[in-house]
Amino acid sequence: MNNVDILAIETSCDETAAAVVRNGREVLSNVIYTQIDMHTIYGGVVPELASRAHVEKINFVIRKALDDAGKTLDDMDAVAVTYGPGLVGALLVGVAEAKAIAWAAGKPLIGVHHIEGHICANYIEHPDLKPPYLGLVVSGGHTHLIIVEDWAKFRILGRTVDDAAGEAFDKVARAIGLGYPGGPKIDKVSKEGNSEAIVFPKAKVNGSEYDFSFSGLKSAVLNYLNHAQMTGEEVRKADLAASFQKAVVDVLCEHTMRAAKDFGMREVALAGGVASNSALRAALARECERRGLHLSVPSPGYCTDNAAMIGVAAFHEYQAGARSGWDLNAVPNLRLGER
Repeated sequence: MNNVDILAIETSCDETAAAVVRNGREVLSNVIYTQIDMHTIYGGVVPELASRAHVEKINFVIRKALDDAGKTLDDMDAVAVTYGPGLVGALLVGVAEAKAIAWAAGKPLIGVHHIEGHICANYIEHPDLKPPYLGLVVSGGHTHLIIVEDWAKFRILGRTVDDAAGEAFDKVARAIGLGYPGGPKIDKVSKEGNSEAIVFPKAKVNGSEYDFSFSGLKSAVLNYLNHAQMTGEEVRKADLAASFQKAVVDVLCEHTMRAAKDFGMREVALAGGVASNSALRAALARECERRGLHLSVPSPGYCTDNAAMIGVAAFHEYQAGARSGWDLNAVPNLRLGER
């Protein structure tokens, strides 16, 4: 079989990324320009600033990805890009760039769903992973529990009905003075705390046993802080962070294990930015081991936004004959399974 090399571009939020991926498994290059330092000043991602930074860096990032891979644009079989979901301005930068490059070079264009990319990140380091399996995607803006029925076919069992897990991490981190980005900071300080110190609620969604809700948990943390302030009670940040994190992790694990049992799934894959959280990785590994399930988790570098995962997803779309037209546009609220 001839090799299929794909140039992939990712600009859905605050990472400007490009990669060259071969045959959906081998990462020839993976370049990421992060904007974290810039957004930390404001306590979160500022969409307009993110878009401008993408415009400034995207050509450099793409050139470096090709150079690192020892390839030219002529060597590529296709150009892939994230077109949703995400920040509309940020997405537009990547989509416009990919369309221009693909048209000028006469290469096929493939639009990729950002969440599909996160799921496919597992294929990079787990060559034996293949559908069907149960997937848990946990990121800043999304929490999905899905069955991956085929390479590009997904059945959604549950999703967040309000705040995503990563969003709750950011908001709670800000409330207790840890700053941005919240996930890594809470993960770090939680190691010094007692996760049993405070019992926070674990919400259930009536009539949707696989759906998630984290807004109530976030509110419970804020209420705890307000009560402590009014009564003069000392708040131990490490205990609060650890207890909050435990409440999130417990719900994620419980839903996943229930779905694995109900649908007879023996293979579980974790993905998304929050998949780099050490407590979640450890808890899910422990629960899977107890039940004799096999767990796949990407390295932390492939959990956060990157273009390698987009190249992997694009390969399977390419093999299935999917091609995007020159009218491809950014779709900020794109749902998984839609095109």
